[in-house]
Amino acid sequence: MDLAPEIDRGDAPAALQAWLSEQAGAEVRITGLAKMSGGAVQENWALDAELDGAEQRWVLRTDPPTRVDASHTRAEEFALLRAVRDAGVTVPEPLWLCADADASPIGKACFVMTRIEGVAAGHRLVREEGLARDRFALLERLGRELARIHSVVPPRRDLDFMPITDGPPALAAVADYRALLDSYDTPHPAQEWGLRWLERNAPPRGDVVLTHRDFRTGNFMVDEVGLNSILDWEFAGWGDPMEDLGWFCAKCWRFGANGNEAGGLGPREPFYACYAAESGREVDAEIIHYWEVMAHAQWAAIAVQQGERFFKGGEQNLEAALSGHVAPELEYEILSLVEDRHA
Repeated sequence: MDLAPEIDRGDAPAALQAWLSEQAGAEVRITGLAKMSGGAVQENWALDAELDGAEQRWVLRTDPPTRVDASHTRAEEFALLRAVRDAGVTVPEPLWLCADADASPIGKACFVMTRIEGVAAGHRLVREEGLARDRFALLERLGRELARIHSVVPPRRDLDFMPITDGPPALAAVADYRALLDSYDTPHPAQEWGLRWLERNAPPRGDVVLTHRDFRTGNFMVDEVGLNSILDWEFAGWGDPMEDLGWFCAKCWRFGANGNEAGGLGPREPFYACYAAESGREVDAEIIHYWEVMAHAQWAAIAVQQGERFFKGGEQNLEAALSGHVAPELEYEILSLVEDRHA
């Protein structure tokens, strides 16, 4: 079996097969292993196997060659998947974890989860009418799924690796992304301007809940009928629930379908209404606007970091390289969003 260099340790397939058999408590035979597309932050491998003769379709999720500091470890992400699945969120089932790189069958931390079929690519979803054909129903479902995520609240012993800020979560986010910008050699004045506006207009501390922090088109899986799974939990943390609504509606995640303000899929109303009905929280348009500015500021800072992985770190990752090129567009949007709000 030919494997990409990231996993090829000579005996990796045999070692992986033996580890899977140990975890499953029965004989596992690997029938296919191929790197999946996407994955700008983590690596996903489509893993086909036979377990006691029955076909299995799994995903092997592991670290990239260069890790993004803000992302969770695989052990932490595994714990998050368990927590939100217990809360009724539609996610893949986390099966087995190997947190110790030294003991790992592939030489780095990894876990295995069930594989959900469908399409996640945002640029396809906003354009192809055959995917999730009833867009209002999809937005309503996404509102309910987000409310279930937000039903997970601290304290949680299984999620104690995520810090809880004493003050407004927005100010903690500003401090984090300002520190990230300060770590770069190149100045980014438009991003600094946006962070200063966010600092001066931060909403007060309210409910603190589990926030996905990357809840957007492109991070959920659909088929022709509708939603199949919420994906990519590597940035989740305790925060303001309105953060996720602002991120979902931010222009930078509409994939060019800018007239459809809810994720490039349709109007905001069905998404807001089902979120409010499921969560019992009022949706405040002004606070969501604030978090849309924050979304662009955060994504701009991450885009710069992703670009540095390629241009300075030498990592041959096309997604990281392309992410680095969107920073100027995001900076322009930050200035546009705060143009009439100079407080």
